[in-house]
Parts: sequence; structure tokens; C-alpha cells
Amino acid sequence: MYNLIKKIFFRFPPEKIHYQVMKGLQILHGVPMGKQILHSFCMPKKTGLERTLWGLTFKNPVGLAAGFDKDAKYTDELASLGFGFVEIGTVTPVAQPGNDQPRLFRLPTDKALINRMGFNNGGAVPAAKRLQKRKSDIIIGGNIGKNKITPNEEAISDYEKCFQALFDVVDYFVVNVSSPNTPNLRALQEKEPLKQLLHHLQMLNEQKAKPKPILLKIAPDLTDSQLDDIIEIVTETKLAGLVATNTTISREGLATPANEVEAIGAGGLSGLPVKEKATAVIRYISQKTKGSIPIIAVGGIFTAADAQEKLDAGASLVQVYTGFIYEGPTIAKKICDGLK
Repeated sequence: MYNLIKKIFFRFPPEKIHYQVMKGLQILHGVPMGKQILHSFCMPKKTGLERTLWGLTFKNPVGLAAGFDKDAKYTDELASLGFGFVEIGTVTPVAQPGNDQPRLFRLPTDKALINRMGFNNGGAVPAAKRLQKRKSDIIIGGNIGKNKITPNEEAISDYEKCFQALFDVVDYFVVNVSSPNTPNLRALQEKEPLKQLLHHLQMLNEQKAKPKPILLKIAPDLTDSQLDDIIEIVTETKLAGLVATNTTISREGLATPANEVEAIGAGGLSGLPVKEKATAVIRYISQKTKGSIPIIAVGGIFTAADAQEKLDAGASLVQVYTGFIYEGPTIAKKICDGLK
């Protein structure tokens, strides 16, 4: 059924149809029996999938990655689609429009997306206000970043503002320094700037009565020596874990004609082409640390087998994004029901 619907959806520009579909989901969720209908189609039937991590109990290990619900507008609706957790953002301290459109592109042959959204969002404070009003008890992650106009030397201040604004309304934080779509952002992945940023956030965290887990989202394009640095930093700053991985800037191995890919231009590539890279990063970190660093896996997860591969590589939880676009609203149910 969804394959037919997808053909219709794919006739429209990706960003436009995204908002139309989410608005439709919001309407359905709000009408009498709408929530029950969504539950009947999308909620996992399999039991015993709970995961406890950082003192949080996830109803199942399948979450929705950041980037889909940037402004925390649809968390209740997404909870009705069977996800165990939803990560909102990336949010920045001040609202920003992001990069010029078009900025989101499909590569159906590769089951992939290219995006250069540029952290388009309405700001951390409005997102926090929406989360205060949510009705579901789904676990919420807050993915935080810096504004485009903020120089890297002042980035710590931006992350602090987001942290403080969201602290009371999210269950865990993800520090995003790995998006390729904000100029110079990835430079913050370098050892010393990253240490300073994470030490500062952990200092703020320790001042709270109940500190929240802080994770770091990393790129799939890091070398082994860079991953060794990440492991050292996570250990030194006592981070709760990692999200592996963000989108890649690589275009290797795509079946989509090169001229079409070149015409799209810059942006992060997600979906099936990132699957092996993400798994390799997870396996490397897990083996190197003997599984001591919890990892949320994201990158090329479309099926239960894809999710199981990430879990077997050392991940504790998984997230979908591009897979949701290609597989439809029952993806969480299908993955959960197919897990070992």
C-alpha cells in the first residue's frame, strides 16, 4: 500500500510534501478514533523490547533521528507511530531560515537523500514551550547546535543557551558538531575545541539537581585516529555516549548517474549508502572500548535486519530517518517485530 502512496508523494518536492504529510498526520491524530487507528497499524506487537539506558526506559529500541521534527511540533503524533523515542532538532538559540531552497533531494535508485538544510528551525525557546505541552510520555532527545552566524570561537555560548532552554523538557541531549551543512561546524570535532565544549556542557550539567545524559553525534567520515580521539574525549569528559553517525559528504558508490548527483551539489548524504560506513564506525568504537560507550546507531536502517546489524556491531539503540521516508509509517513496527 505504501509503495503506491510513495509514488504519489515522490511526485512532489521533498520538503513541501514533508510538511503536508505531517500536517495530515496531525489532523488524523486529533480526530475521534484517529489515535487508535494509528496505534492499530503502527504500534509494535512484539513484547519484551524495552531497553534501560542512562536510567531511562525506552519502550523499544527504535527511535526517530533528529532532522525530521526539528521544532518539536509532532512529538505526540510520532509517538503514535510506534517509535521508542524521538530526537528533536537540531535546534539553535535563535531562529534561522537555513539554506536556500531547494535543499532536500531524493536519490530513489540508491534509497538515499541529500540535504543541505542548514539547521532551519524556530529556535530553542519555542521548541521548549511546545514540549511543555506534549501529552505523550515518549522519551525525547534534544539535538543542539550553533547558529550559522555565530563564529566557532563563540560556539560554546550557543550550545549553552540551547542546553539551558531545553533542559527541563528533554530526557537526553545530543551535541551536533558533525553536520556538513553549517560552515566550519565540523571544525568543532577537532580535539581541543570539542574538549572545551563538552567540558563546559558537563560543568553546567553537574550543577543541575538531576543531570541529563549528554551524547555526541559524530560524522561517518572520521579516520581511525580521529575516532581514537573521540573515544579519548568521551572518556575524559564522561559523556553518556555517542550517536553514530551523521550524514556523509562522500558520493562514492552511488548508482544514481554522476551528472545528476553533481547537479544537486553540496549536502549530506543519508540512507542506504551510509549503512556500511556507520556500522564500521560503531563496530570500531565498540571493539576499541569493549562496549563501554553506549551508542545510538543511525545510518542506512530500513529493515529489522539492518537494525540487528547495528545492534550486533555494538549499538544499544537505533534511529531511522531516510528509512522512514522510503519505508513508510509502519517502519518502527516492522523493525521491532522483526528483531531477535
